[in-house]
Formats: sequence, C-alpha cells, structure tokens
Amino acid sequence: MSAPTNVPPAPAPAAGPKLNRIGLPLTEYQGAKSTLCAGCGHDVITNTIVSALWEMGVEPHRVAKMSGIGCSSKTTNYFLNRAWGFNSVHGRMPAVATGAILANHTLKGIGVSGDGDTAAIGMGQFVHLLRRNVPMVYLVENNGVYGLTKGQFSPTADTGSKLKSGVVNDLPPVDLCTMAIELGCGFVARSFSADRKQLLQILKAAVAHRGLALIDIISPCVTFNDHPGSTKSYDYGRQHEEPIHEIGFVPTWEAADREVDPAPGETTDVAMPNGGTIRLKKIAREFDPRDKAAALDLLREASTKQEFLTGLFYVNPDQKTFIDLLDTVETPLAALPESSLRPTKASLDAINEDLR
Repeated sequence: MSAPTNVPPAPAPAAGPKLNRIGLPLTEYQGAKSTLCAGCGHDVITNTIVSALWEMGVEPHRVAKMSGIGCSSKTTNYFLNRAWGFNSVHGRMPAVATGAILANHTLKGIGVSGDGDTAAIGMGQFVHLLRRNVPMVYLVENNGVYGLTKGQFSPTADTGSKLKSGVVNDLPPVDLCTMAIELGCGFVARSFSADRKQLLQILKAAVAHRGLALIDIISPCVTFNDHPGSTKSYDYGRQHEEPIHEIGFVPTWEAADREVDPAPGETTDVAMPNGGTIRLKKIAREFDPRDKAAALDLLREASTKQEFLTGLFYVNPDQKTFIDLLDTVETPLAALPESSLRPTKASLDAINEDLR
C-alpha cells in the first residue's frame, strides 16, 4: 500500500515556558496582582526580585518573606506565592526576621521595607539587625515620603527637597548605606528602580551573599514625590544618577560560559563563599568596595556634594553571620525534636542547684 499524498505535516509541539536551572518557569516566582499606583517604582523592584530569584534558581518554598507597614511592605504579596511570609507591625520586621532565620537558618530571608518603616519607627530594630549580621536580603524601597499618609517627608528626604505643596525640607537626611557600613553590614549597595539592569545584578549578588545584604533602592512615589523640586523623582534620578562602576554577577554554574579576560586595572572580582563572582568594572572612579574606609569616605563626600551615587559600596564576603557567632547546631532549631530542646528533670535540677 502506498503512503497517502498531500497530507500536511503534523504540527510541531508547542514550545513550553523557559525553565531555570532547577526546572521551574518564571510564573512559579510571581505573586498576586499589584494594587499600587500605576508607575510606582516599587512594582519595578518587585518584578526585578522575581527575575533575580528565578535566574539564581532559588527554591520558592525555601524563602521567608518579611515586611512591616507601608506601600513597600505590601509588595511581598506580589512575588513568590509559594514562599513563607509574614507581614509584621510597623517597624518591627527586623526582629521578626531575626527570629525566623534563627529558627530555621536554611531559609533564604528576604525583607522588604520602606524609608519610614526602617529609618523612623523601625530604626532601633534596624540598627541591631545590622550589627548582628543576620543572614538575609534587606531591601529599602526609598521614596523619601510617607505614601500611605499623604506624602509627608520621611527621614531619608534630602535637605532642600520640596513637597508638591511647596514645603521645603530643612532637616538632614538619614543615609542608610553609611549607617549600615559603620555598624558592620557586609554587603551595602544603592540602586535606582529605573535602572533595572543594575538592580538585577545587585540583587543576584545579594542573594549569593552569606550575611546581611542591604540594598537602598530609590523608588519614586508617582503620587506624592515625582514632581519638580523632589530629589527622589524619576527625572531627578535619571539626570543625577552616577554609577560608581558597572556591576555584574556570574554564578558558579555559568562561569564556564561567561569567563572574560579583562585588562589589568579595569575590573575588580570578588569571590563569594557560596559560589559565584561579583565583577565590578570601573567607570569613573578608582574604588575598591572591599575597603571599608574608602566606602565611607566615598559616601560622605557624595553627601556633601549632594551626589546620587549607585552601585555596590562595600562587600565583605568572609564576615561571620549571626548564625556563625551563636554557634548553632546544623539542624535548624525548628526541626529539632522536643527531646533535644527540653532538658530532663535531672538536668534541670542540676542547673537549679548550681544557681542556689
């Protein structure tokens, strides 16, 4: 029997979604639909978090999302539906995050806060999160105003910045990056929500960092702080942003495909203990982000000149974390059986006897 003629070929199977290195599509890293104002810089940050975690192959169910109160703190609902999450009260996210990571240090902690939540009511807790070096990524979505209460100045508002009403801020701003470096944070960076390319690389490097990674992200509020005279508007950021270097992150599993041979003196490579390399290409300044004193000098000089610098200011990949300092057991505390956590009557009697 002869084969039939004029039969159209079978259609090719539909191409499936692109998968990351652990076999998951990007949709597995997304969350609920945003309810923020159209054009809000926070939504760009959320989408960049989704991309960074997907590209890094982080398992969604191994992430603990933490937030406080504010527009920024709503955003943890917009990524990683399958992750653990806790929305704490105003300014108290650092303490809740510390407890969660101590209970299960195998989770990847991601805290999202705002400039009011962190630099005002939450300042006391934020300071101790820094000095303890709790291993997590801490993002400050910084717009210089309180967006939920009609746009008053926040503590990070620059001197001379104007509200839409014309009121001028005459108080000095809190510089979160300078504070973080001084208090011992081992990864300190600043980015701009409109510079998604830079932000993506910083986020990927932060995910690979072992200790606390602070990223201060200027994120314009399109409702209350995106007008002429604001120093945290889209126009001001685009006109004044000065990246201190071109930053890239090369994961260990991509290193073989992405190795380059840079000319001497043009790049700085920082190896991360958990794998991967941060590669910094000099743009206009001689600067080594491993030099703590140089990082502080750079930020103080920029503050005096009112420069808007972005990039990785300081990194110390070998610094001990709070988990290391407490010398906790390898098994997470949350997974230990009651027999390991509860002393026997004989042990408790002996302890009490020693205290007499």
